[in-house]
Amino acid sequence: MSVSDLAPFLEKPGLIDAYSPLANRYDEMRTASGEVRPQWRYLLDALRTLGAAAIAERGSKAARLIRDNGITYNLNGDPQGMSRPWQLDLLPILIHSDEWAELERGLIQRAELFNLILRDLYGERELLHTGLLPAELIDGHANYLLPCHGIEIFAGRPLVQYATDLTRMPNGQWRVIGDRTQSPMGAGYALENRVVLSRVLPSLFRDSHVHRLAGFFRSMRRTLAQLAPRRTDHARVVMLTPGPANEAYFEHAYLANYLGYTLVQGGDLSVRDGALWLRTLGRLERIDAVLRQVNDLWCDPLELREDSFLGVPGLLQATRAGNLVLANALGSGILEHPALPAFLPHICEHLLGEALLLPDVPTWWCGEPAALAQVLRDFDNLIIKPIPTLAARSGVQIPRPLSAYVSATLEPSTRAALLKAIQANPSGYVAQAQILPSTAPALIGQRLEPRPNVLRTFLVAEEDSYAVMPGGLGRIALTQDTALVSGQLGGLGKDVWVLASEPERQESLLVTTDSQSPAVVQESAVSSRVADNLFWIGRYAERAEGLVRLLRITIFKFAERADYPLSKASSSCLRSLLEALTNQTQSFPGFVGAGAEGLLCQPIPELLSLMTDPQRSGGLPRTLEALGQAAYSVRERLSADTWRIISDIEGRLANLTQNPPSQLSQALDELDPLVTSLVAFSGLTQENMTHNEGWHFLETGRRLERGTALACLLHSTLVPIAGEPDENMLIEAVLGITDSLITYRRRYHAGTRVGALLDLVLQDEGNPRALAYQLAMLDRLISDLPRGDLAIGRTAAEKLVLKSLTEIRLTEIDQLIQPHKHSNRRVTLAKMLSDLSNELAAISDAITAQYFRHEEQPHSLLRRAGATAP
Repeated sequence: MSVSDLAPFLEKPGLIDAYSPLANRYDEMRTASGEVRPQWRYLLDALRTLGAAAIAERGSKAARLIRDNGITYNLNGDPQGMSRPWQLDLLPILIHSDEWAELERGLIQRAELFNLILRDLYGERELLHTGLLPAELIDGHANYLLPCHGIEIFAGRPLVQYATDLTRMPNGQWRVIGDRTQSPMGAGYALENRVVLSRVLPSLFRDSHVHRLAGFFRSMRRTLAQLAPRRTDHARVVMLTPGPANEAYFEHAYLANYLGYTLVQGGDLSVRDGALWLRTLGRLERIDAVLRQVNDLWCDPLELREDSFLGVPGLLQATRAGNLVLANALGSGILEHPALPAFLPHICEHLLGEALLLPDVPTWWCGEPAALAQVLRDFDNLIIKPIPTLAARSGVQIPRPLSAYVSATLEPSTRAALLKAIQANPSGYVAQAQILPSTAPALIGQRLEPRPNVLRTFLVAEEDSYAVMPGGLGRIALTQDTALVSGQLGGLGKDVWVLASEPERQESLLVTTDSQSPAVVQESAVSSRVADNLFWIGRYAERAEGLVRLLRITIFKFAERADYPLSKASSSCLRSLLEALTNQTQSFPGFVGAGAEGLLCQPIPELLSLMTDPQRSGGLPRTLEALGQAAYSVRERLSADTWRIISDIEGRLANLTQNPPSQLSQALDELDPLVTSLVAFSGLTQENMTHNEGWHFLETGRRLERGTALACLLHSTLVPIAGEPDENMLIEAVLGITDSLITYRRRYHAGTRVGALLDLVLQDEGNPRALAYQLAMLDRLISDLPRGDLAIGRTAAEKLVLKSLTEIRLTEIDQLIQPHKHSNRRVTLAKMLSDLSNELAAISDAITAQYFRHEEQPHSLLRRAGATAP
């Protein structure tokens, strides 16, 4: 969506009056009689005052912030994959604080009610015994977890987080259309929406007196710390994510950073002696609480879903033993039961002694005869939802099995099959009234138009109640006729502003801790998975930078040639550089294998393929893609500035692959800014990243990759002996690739000599582009890596580094440059560089074996008598 398209719309007089709400729906901006609602007047006046150019500029800035910050939300089957940007509409939804206060009371009541229901269903089950809930409805549902029954919940708060989706009826009353109780998604996107809009519309945001969000997240952090079973020291809380493939992984990483929690995956954790531990490289860290983003069934393959790779074996046992708190408690998914709203009013009267303040959309469970009769009578005006597991028992196959069916849109055959299935197994289905969602204004093309709107609100438990996020996550559909508004169906996000009558107290978005908490706590060490990804971030970033530098110099040398196509008599300099490209990228056969002579004569197609073909193994696109994937997997470890550089690299990758250059001169226009971005990435990781364990692995990967590439480059260019003019050109090319030309000219005054080149780029430990420098750095980096309690003496990697560094220090350059008496090659140099390449590969293997591969030893899930914690 281009906000600049709105410019001609706003310039015309009276066009706000042209905004026409949809019939029979509540509209957030205009009343049924056509008046603009009071809370919207200031916003609309401000938009007119801004003018077309300013609005267009703010729209571009919002899109740029979303892109630079890497805000993504992945849709199933979307070709953009994990890089799909979050879609945000520039207009917020406005709600006056008086109206919000009334809504807030209903939300808190609902959260309290759901918490009591959850405690009862996994405790005394009074609701089932008294018939307020049919036992068949609960016990046969996929989300009712028998292993969770009877687990004592600390502080009686199994429902720590709660979210509900709301829309309005035509009379303006709020109705609930869905509850989220397992791992509610969206709070991070709501926060990011607020950050973006407050930056692109700062004065409008300030003058509207919008309620702030920071207090809600402080409540979340405080609650999790208080729920942790160990209160003797600082509670260790982690956030459990399914991983980068999840559609909301950006939110998981963003919230983990914002709240100060370590983001973990199931493989990072282990249950030992009845407690949960984070497996780091040097030690085990005891975990007290888990803020989980993994749904119930996938959390524990030992007792729940055995094919899950997302959870932790024994997680349920650690909770059962009272050593761990999960937010939310396992089994909370039963509260998302689609039939539960049909029974909530009576349950609320029974448990709270008051009427339900915030009702659901009318719902009928077909297992009740009267409800079934009404559903069959009014079938074409309903939404039908199969109940997991119960629907399958009927034996009737329904075409296109979905989570919900809009009856009015079904094909006749599907409609008939669905009716047959309901009649065969009524208790397996739920029906809800099909209502038309309320609408909100959105910037669509060149018009301000109404679009179906759903508001997701968020609550978190406090000591004696629940805190409500003042606002939430708005979502609108792109078309007016949709009956369902869902993130996975596309659409736009919206910020939600709750407007106060007076200025809000300025609050920092930084989360503060309680006064009782220690001022400084030990930083969590990295897990094996994180260390592995950081290691390969360093390798891929360096590999990409080295490849771009080699490509640029090769293209420069090619442009200098007057003889094209190239012949065997052509410059050995260019041939050596082309062979170096194949050797460095491992893209065989290329310029060295079968058919090499033909490619050497006509190198342009192969060069362009290495630069632009996303399917080419070893090519630049595959390397940059691997860098992005590794970075995305540990994005919570990277700063906002670093992520902006990664987003810029991804944008340049898209240009190379989607609009591939047809000429080498055009390719240079892409390579020049790309190398600048890669250097910026290197500088940020060096200067802005804390030099902790994670940085050590990233830098180790970088130094290994640079050393390997240097050995390969020197082997391809200096081992064959060429004539003096070609050798001088080769030396100049190598100096350009290694960014050492200026130093060479200042230090050596006897012309271009192979010995001087080797002194600078092989043996000089003060040159960051020299092989000796990489090994000297590796010697320091690897010695600082965690060694474990049982490590004695030097590790295998340390021994290999010391051996390689000693070989370079002791070598005589005069011997390296001498040609072999029976061949026109520098055999001694070739052997040394081959040995160094093999040793660098062995160093990488040794680091991988020590830190990235784990063979689990058998261990008990329960604490043995007299046993001590690891």
